Amino acid sequence: MLKPWQVIELIECESGRLAKEGIIRKQVEADNTEFFRGCRAALDSMITYGIKAVSEKSGNGKGITPDSFWNTAQALAERRLTGNDAQAAVAHLRMNATQDEWNLWYRRILIKDLRCGVSEKTINAQVPEQYQIPVFSCQLAHDGANHESKVTGQKIIEVKLDGVRVITIVYPNGTVNMYSRNGKELANFPHIAQQIVKHALYFREPMVLDGEVMSSSFQDLMKQVHRKSDVQSTDAVLNLFDILSLREFQAGVSDDTQTVRSRSLVAWYLPIADHVPNITVVGQELVDLDTAKGLTRFKMINTQAVAGGYEGIMIKDPEAVYQTKRTVAWLKQKPFIEVSLTVVGVEEGTGKNLGRLGALIVEGTDDGKMIRTNVGSGLTDAQRDAIWADRAAVIGQVVEVRADAATQNQDSDGEWSLRFPRFKGFRGFEPGEKL
Repeated sequence: MLKPWQVIELIECESGRLAKEGIIRKQVEADNTEFFRGCRAALDSMITYGIKAVSEKSGNGKGITPDSFWNTAQALAERRLTGNDAQAAVAHLRMNATQDEWNLWYRRILIKDLRCGVSEKTINAQVPEQYQIPVFSCQLAHDGANHESKVTGQKIIEVKLDGVRVITIVYPNGTVNMYSRNGKELANFPHIAQQIVKHALYFREPMVLDGEVMSSSFQDLMKQVHRKSDVQSTDAVLNLFDILSLREFQAGVSDDTQTVRSRSLVAWYLPIADHVPNITVVGQELVDLDTAKGLTRFKMINTQAVAGGYEGIMIKDPEAVYQTKRTVAWLKQKPFIEVSLTVVGVEEGTGKNLGRLGALIVEGTDDGKMIRTNVGSGLTDAQRDAIWADRAAVIGQVVEVRADAATQNQDSDGEWSLRFPRFKGFRGFEPGEKL
């Protein structure tokens, strides 16, 4: 049976994906357990060793046993070895290892990079269950526009932030690891990690804090996320919106509902809020979308989201558990405004809409703004045919228009338009009537 570093060398020599996959399948047939153990240790994002640099080796030692390496690796992963003790333990392994086993195998495990052109997905596609590598994932939202039937009943509403999703794992011993939504470890927000460390003792078991990091400039933030030197991210703030145990996160599902998790997050945060200036909790509000009062409040939150420049809103099921996949328990929806405008003209369509209505020309005043725009989206084929057949009748009718925001026309200081206007419906049966 090939040694793991010999397998890595073979994979490195192949440039094609199919050839690399063939080598991996041969290791499955050979039951090369040690190779796949190392692959998991290197590619499972949840396993980290807490060391920033591992040097290569020139020259040969007598070689090290797998057990000696794995005992040290486990102590590093569990943070029983840290700081100078960790560096000394790694240096001892390096000194005794042969050049190939260290440079091609053990070092690459510790730096979390096999450097041979394979990922966990590549390996998982070729191996049976016992060799599968866990793929890092977190809960993701569906687009609310595609699941309108789910936007009913009691829902938790919060603003949708435009930043970087960050999954933070907090260990009771004070270790804090931060990851992107795809499992890439983030080391460029030490000021946030340090603030969390001071309050990690609150947790009785390893916990996962789910949130979004934002800074004064989104573009500047993007430049800092994966930078390894000259990092300038001290203005970044971690906005938290969920919490669950690491045990639940790794299992892929939480024990608690959204409501319970949200309360647990606030219970941790409130006592320490004055001591963690770069950490906050996203505000939430429970609304009943089956009531007129709830719908009015829902629209108000949308309006406030537009005014605040947020990316949108999140609609969350208060009774749903956290699942590490895309789920309708979370729905994302762009903020919108709704305005009532008067039809002043019609336009014939083009292409498939030739010979029927293309757009309504509407205008009116809303919130002190004189708005004029064309509305062509949101109309059914039947509505286009019917309106075009009796187009004079719609002149003067009041229509409800939904849009992302009002924008000032560049050609006119006093006139506004709408971004992505969509026809919602007529407000009355007669011209000028608004029901």
